[in-house]
Amino acid sequence: MEINLSNVCRQRDAESRSLSPENYRGKKGKGGMATAETTYHAGSASAARDLGQGWKVSPFLSIPAGGTATIMDNHGPGVIRHMWMALDRRPTFLRDVILRVYWEGDETPSVECPIGDFFCNAWGSQQNITAVPINVNAAGGMNCYLPMPFRRHARITIENDGPNDLPIFAYTINYTLEPVPDDALYLHAQWRRTNPLAYLTPYTILDGVQGSGHYVGTFMAWQQNSAGWWGEGEIKMYIDGDDAYPTICGTGTEDYFGGAWGFAPVDAPAKDYSAPYLGFQQVRGVSGAPGARMTLYRFHVPDPVFFKEDLRVTMQALGWRSEHRYLPLQDDISSVAYWYQTLPHAPLAPLPARNLREVV
Repeated sequence: MEINLSNVCRQRDAESRSLSPENYRGKKGKGGMATAETTYHAGSASAARDLGQGWKVSPFLSIPAGGTATIMDNHGPGVIRHMWMALDRRPTFLRDVILRVYWEGDETPSVECPIGDFFCNAWGSQQNITAVPINVNAAGGMNCYLPMPFRRHARITIENDGPNDLPIFAYTINYTLEPVPDDALYLHAQWRRTNPLAYLTPYTILDGVQGSGHYVGTFMAWQQNSAGWWGEGEIKMYIDGDDAYPTICGTGTEDYFGGAWGFAPVDAPAKDYSAPYLGFQQVRGVSGAPGARMTLYRFHVPDPVFFKEDLRVTMQALGWRSEHRYLPLQDDISSVAYWYQTLPHAPLAPLPARNLREVV
């Protein structure tokens, strides 16, 4: 199932398929057949009125306020290998538009996230991301390379949970029809937000996971509500029955995300970076100032965290006082957890309502 530079030259028992508004069902030999009467985007049909069928007649969807589009509803076995998505540039859509993925006919989603946060973009701000699993390029082209195997069926929906019609939603889902190994697991991803974090309370990235699998990534969007350094808190991962104390305990927030010393060179402001598996970017203001907004990601692709029964992940929020003492923080923190696991899965915690997701 895995394809990389060492085996891409090998022959495979697979068939390529691609879903887009130009081939909504991904059928063989049926791409680019839209006409002015069958297009999913009337404005595009008008632009192609001198060209006709076979040209660029249906490249986008329009999703009305409160509407939901099903962009994949296909049988397997197969593997989703790449998803590309782009949408109207108004920043509210990054939190208003909800991505959901359902495996094997399940009525509850295994992936449920605001679309921006799933692609490591938060705070209503487009950021370029050069990670291997998630790649976002100018200006707002969002790509996911996390493989998503399915055996019988895969369904992906896009909900416009905002008050404004979404005039443009573009996507391509590239997948293969091929045998899926017995040990292949299902991708899961969940978004959470706590605003503000309660005093002396760790932030919960993930809990309630039941089954076996491995944890593969964390994205966090962090707003400082206090002045000074904010990243002393430790990541903790409670595995397979861990109670008061975890099996995995980090040494600091910037350490977990691959940085050091507050992301700051000596006598200089914090420095952004976007690397294959680790990243930190300042979205508004400068790290250390009240109201500063940052994003951070870490993908555990080379170092997954394995669990056999259950998993819980938390992050402490600790700042630094001038008298050489830690300061428990009450910041605005949101996150996406990415993991693979067996089915059936425990239902995800309810997605916060729009007013609790909104960026002010």
